[in-house]
Amino acid sequence: MTITQLLLIALGVSADAFAVSIVQGTTIRQHVMRRILLLSLVFGAFQAVMPLLGWALGSSVAGLVESIDHWIAFALLAGIGTKMIVDSVTAGPSDTTAAVFTVRSVLTLGIATSIDALAVGIGFALVPINILIAVGLIGVTTFLASLLGGWLGHHGGRKLGTPATIIGGLVLIGIGVSILVEHLA
Repeated sequence: MTITQLLLIALGVSADAFAVSIVQGTTIRQHVMRRILLLSLVFGAFQAVMPLLGWALGSSVAGLVESIDHWIAFALLAGIGTKMIVDSVTAGPSDTTAAVFTVRSVLTLGIATSIDALAVGIGFALVPINILIAVGLIGVTTFLASLLGGWLGHHGGRKLGTPATIIGGLVLIGIGVSILVEHLA
């Protein structure tokens, strides 16, 4: 997998965290930068750990599915991307925000926004990849996207969340197609 593909995957899986950070940014009234930084650190950490867990899980079964691994990677990425798009179109504004900014709510959002990264990690086990570079890139990208999202949300950019998630979903679908075409060609 190329660094470009990894960066696109990192951008794709960070789209949910970016969108939620925008919404959370609109609710932060005190200690703005400290709370945006906390949110970004939590999101970046979860987005880095989850694909690592998925990779470990997927590596244990990779040999059993080697002949169809490209189809599995495609299905996982396309499924995650499609779910992101559908969820972003059907979710109301209250679906992605917590009522109060607490450590518990931030941790809950960190888990919720990184479930798709777990599935991406399973897909990583099926393709040649340096997992440490991949999870590092995903974690840093998500951290930066969340910082930007929180700042934009605080300054009135709530409308960016849905388009960002749709674009992220399309990117993941595109990478899934790319992996499939690369293995079939």
